Amino acid sequence: MFHSNLTVRRALALVAVPALLVTGCLGGGDDDAKAPAEKPSAEAEKAPEPEPVKFSELPDACKTVPGKTIDDIVPEAENEKGKNLKSKDTDSYTSCLWSGLDEYDYRSLFVSLRRYDSVLDVGSGDERAARSAASEVEKITEDKASKKVEAKTLKDLGDEATTIGFDTEEKGDDGGDYRNQRVVARTANVVVVVDYSGAGFEDADTPKADEIRKGAEKAAEQVVAAVK
Repeated sequence: MFHSNLTVRRALALVAVPALLVTGCLGGGDDDAKAPAEKPSAEAEKAPEPEPVKFSELPDACKTVPGKTIDDIVPEAENEKGKNLKSKDTDSYTSCLWSGLDEYDYRSLFVSLRRYDSVLDVGSGDERAARSAASEVEKITEDKASKKVEAKTLKDLGDEATTIGFDTEEKGDDGGDYRNQRVVARTANVVVVVDYSGAGFEDADTPKADEIRKGAEKAAEQVVAAVK
């Protein structure tokens, strides 16, 4: 009888051991410490991205002003196709220069386009371009070398535009009084700057301010239209 009871107790003890092991594996005590960490939501895992921009590339600056316009505002241009001023990144910056001397009448046209991408913690492409445009205007209006400065807002040219007339005096062999016009226009994330200048050497007269203004604004309209 004693032997039989001992056998039963041993059998019960062997059954109890796996039960304790299972209980231990399933957990006991601190449930929070054993619970698996919650996975972050899809929104939390997604890193912030810069705002998309309208323009991802730029046209060749030398192809933004038609030859007919060059013939009109830069007579006897050395190169009707313009001189491309090389850039390491033509998707972000491109520029071109035309210059010509018709007897003693000198004219030059300089066109540049700069494109901005959106940068986190800096601003969208449009915002960065707007700041750049304001800086291009200030380079003339705050320069002590600029005389008789007259700045006006241009309507219906890009998203914003300013035209600035001013005079400068150059020293040296090519010195003289120059009449200048700068047009700064922004279209979305691209800034267009057009500088048009004229001078009369020897006995030639300095060109009228209205002539230079019209030439600069005409070229600016064509450059802005070429940004697509």
